Amino acid sequence: MAYLTQTASGQPVLILKEGTTRSRGREAQRNNIMAARIIGEVLKTTLGPRGMDKMLIDSLGDITITNDGAAILDEIEVEHPAAKMMVEIAKTQDDMVGDGTTTSVVLAGELLKRAEELLDQNIHPTILVSGYRKAAQKAIETINKISIPVNIEDRGTLRKVALTSMASKAVGPAKEHLAEIAIDAVKQITEKRGDRLVADIDNIQIIKKTGKSLFESQLVRGLIIDKEVVHPGMPKKIENAKIALLDCPLEIEKTEFSAEIRIRDPVQMKAFLDQETKMLKEMVDKVKASGANVVFCQKGIDDMAQHFLAKEGILSARRVKQSDMEKLARATGGRIVTDLDDLSSQDLGEAGMVEERKIGEDKMIFVEKCKDPRSVAVLLRAGLERMVDEAERAMNDALSVVSDVIENNKIVAGGGAVEVEIAKELRDYATKVGGREQLAIEAFADAIEVIPRTLAENAGLEPIDIIVELRAAHEKTDGKYMGVNVFTGKIENMNLNGVVEPSVVKEQAVKSAAESSSMILRIDDVIAATKPKEEKGPEKTPGESEEY
Repeated sequence: MAYLTQTASGQPVLILKEGTTRSRGREAQRNNIMAARIIGEVLKTTLGPRGMDKMLIDSLGDITITNDGAAILDEIEVEHPAAKMMVEIAKTQDDMVGDGTTTSVVLAGELLKRAEELLDQNIHPTILVSGYRKAAQKAIETINKISIPVNIEDRGTLRKVALTSMASKAVGPAKEHLAEIAIDAVKQITEKRGDRLVADIDNIQIIKKTGKSLFESQLVRGLIIDKEVVHPGMPKKIENAKIALLDCPLEIEKTEFSAEIRIRDPVQMKAFLDQETKMLKEMVDKVKASGANVVFCQKGIDDMAQHFLAKEGILSARRVKQSDMEKLARATGGRIVTDLDDLSSQDLGEAGMVEERKIGEDKMIFVEKCKDPRSVAVLLRAGLERMVDEAERAMNDALSVVSDVIENNKIVAGGGAVEVEIAKELRDYATKVGGREQLAIEAFADAIEVIPRTLAENAGLEPIDIIVELRAAHEKTDGKYMGVNVFTGKIENMNLNGVVEPSVVKEQAVKSAAESSSMILRIDDVIAATKPKEEKGPEKTPGESEEY
């Protein structure tokens, strides 16, 4: 409908385009809250080690089976704008800390649910937003207060953090093996910048191949290049490799303008062809002179150049991705050279072994046994394609949390312990704030308890009993690490149980959830334009003639 208004004289004035829809006030808020809450409800059953998986089928019929919040929201095509904001929370959480996506979305959904109850009591959204902001600030203070500093050389703690992040993934008994790989990989690529440690997990290459089992997954101290050796005459394995990284083609470049060469004598013709061969031979000689016995080229390698390289016994690969070239430079200590004339022995990288191996159907080049690689590769194996994908998601989470702990060496207890402690602190704090904001802060405290409640529900326990027991445990002086053990149904010390998470994951989850729920609550008017219609030609029935 077009949105109309009238002048004093009753003359209609058209304001919005025809077909525009508008909902406002309580109706707009209700719709937005409902859409966002549904997204939270979708993810709720996947939370925790006892959470279930979702099977997602896209428009092409491809199947994804996972319980990773970010992966689920990435796959489902969300239409409602408020629901899209929930998808953005998960994306932000994943980009920032790599874990806790389900927690942040479920918490945002619960915050909106509690807010709706207060809106029905005629409490203004601005007061709610203000209360939520104060509560989030207090929650982060509480996380910092109860977090435990970690020595990053303490491998046992890093293993616990990695195992907690993978507890909900369907990788079963291979968790221990994957956790060890994740710790070794992150420690290998960690570097000191100034006075802080940086572990950028983009420097860890993850290669997935079906076949064998999860236990055959391995860490390669070097890289895996998804290319094969360009010429069958080249060696397939070279030890003590000296690696040239070239960002220039080993080809004769075609001239930019077309030229005509008139040759009157067959000898000239031969000389012309020989010149091209000579130029390619010179290129290969330059590579050989530098002492290289392995060449990774980002551009192409001419057939004749391949022949000369093979004669010299140099293993070569062409059209290697730029990202892989950069990782190779970090792993082997070589420099990427853009002009062959500049190639010298100082530019070469080193690796203990470079070998082409066949994995499943594909041939790949393994660059391994590097001295102190600043970039490494993880080769994931599993019998099923879906399983390899899930293993990749588990590995990403494990790598993320280990790097989080190395960069900010603080952890908190899992199993709902942090959330119940935050709720306790918020209830004390609410009475000091007073006024209507007190109600919003208490609502935040009730909402954050959704995490232990959902953990209990997903484990088939009685959520009300668990929450009551948790609150009682946290009232004691030493109760701040008490959480729910979803396997036994008992309230236990999660720190001693080894269920621990990086504190930055919890902080980011609280921040994201509070910000997005506040933004949705402040909206009181939704004006939606019509979508442009796709033009369709008149459909013809089969056998209908053109003339008709």
